[in-house]
Amino acid sequence: MQSVLSGPHVILGLKVAVIAVTGLLLAALVALAFGKIRLHGRINLVFFILTVTALLAFEVVIRLLNPTAFAYIDAEPGLRRALNIHLCFSVPSALLMPLMLYTGLTRRRTLHLALAIVFGVLWVGTFVTGVFFLPHTAGP
Repeated sequence: MQSVLSGPHVILGLKVAVIAVTGLLLAALVALAFGKIRLHGRINLVFFILTVTALLAFEVVIRLLNPTAFAYIDAEPGLRRALNIHLCFSVPSALLMPLMLYTGLTRRRTLHLALAIVFGVLWVGTFVTGVFFLPHTAGP
């Protein structure tokens, strides 16, 4: 029987989390389109908290609870390449999130909009590579 903290289960959980917070991100953009800037900010705060919580939980699982969870990915060059491509999008987007939050909360509109464009491109890459490229099964 496979552990709930196995690599494929962790990836499946992260896919669900990415899809869910992407829904929040889209809701924040809809709020913005309707001129509801305060609601946009509140939704983005929830987006930030949930995303950081998921990242921290992920790190606890793969660093402390099950460090060998992704051995199956390391053993397969194609899977490793897919993970590396995903990380090229997800790590910079995670690093931009606090800056986005700060510039939004401090109303630094020009910088916030510039960062939003970069973050948007990175998040689309994170979504596509995370949901469609990473396997949530260990076998062929």
